[in-house]
Amino acid sequence: MKNDLRIVFMGTPEFAVTILKKLVEKHYNIVGVITAPDKPAGRGRKLNESAVKQYAKSVDLPILQPTNLKSEEFITELKALNANLQIVVAFRMLPKVVWQMPEHGTFNLHASLLPNYRGAAPINWAIINGETTTGVSTFFIDEKIDTGEMILQHEQEILPTDTAGDLHDKLMYLGSDLVIDTIELIKKGNVITTPQPENTNIRTAYKLNKDNCYINWNDTLDNIYNKVRGLSPYPAAWCLLQNDGEELNVKLYAVEKEEEPHNYNIGQVISNKKTLKVAVNKGFIILKDIKLPGKRKMDIKSLLNGYSFDSDAKML
Repeated sequence: MKNDLRIVFMGTPEFAVTILKKLVEKHYNIVGVITAPDKPAGRGRKLNESAVKQYAKSVDLPILQPTNLKSEEFITELKALNANLQIVVAFRMLPKVVWQMPEHGTFNLHASLLPNYRGAAPINWAIINGETTTGVSTFFIDEKIDTGEMILQHEQEILPTDTAGDLHDKLMYLGSDLVIDTIELIKKGNVITTPQPENTNIRTAYKLNKDNCYINWNDTLDNIYNKVRGLSPYPAAWCLLQNDGEELNVKLYAVEKEEEPHNYNIGQVISNKKTLKVAVNKGFIILKDIKLPGKRKMDIKSLLNGYSFDSDAKML
């Protein structure tokens, strides 16, 4: 019976909500939800509740929001829930006292085909690196990050036009199915785990920062194209635009690529009334959606209605 399982769910963003919602709809016994503390956001610094908290409140699930996962108060509260299984989706690294607590263990859903793309941004890096396949994995948590013994994996094709946003949504739904499959194996006592292989070719999903989101226009046509879609819609690839004596920090959200020989300088901006493209090695990056400082994100046609590029404009 599903009610034999007493599940604590840990997660914070929208990605985790879809999985929690599926568990609720399938009538699993969720005895508690652990999510991040509320954070001040916006100009008014109003406290912002996590997506998981908002959903958990809507279905009357007990919620804990610890600031310190090792605190005696939290450990006491967690023990009182008397869970025998914990499920983690897009949450923090857990201390051993937490992940070893339930009888059936603590498993994590990760948005990659482990051991590749361990780390903070697996969806983004799979696209940035030009992968054509990724997937989702479940594994039992251990002392290190994303290294525990694997339970199940499902593959997902990455289309040449997929953005990180597109792939996020596909893996979110695929992941919810994988979590259900994993729970059923645990419930029936049929889990056979596989140690993650260790080799020097494992790719890492590094935390995204300003430096690794910057576009190098001397890179290849494909690499630039993949970087923009791998960082769209968030946090967005960026570069500097030199135009009319100014240097502007611009963000790119959607581009197309055009393979074509040319004699333009790398980074040169070529524009007309309807299109804007940047010269790169062996072709052009055609800009579709862009954001200039202090302005909203807009499509190129809208931008060109009120903004002009001089003949020496270039991306740096």
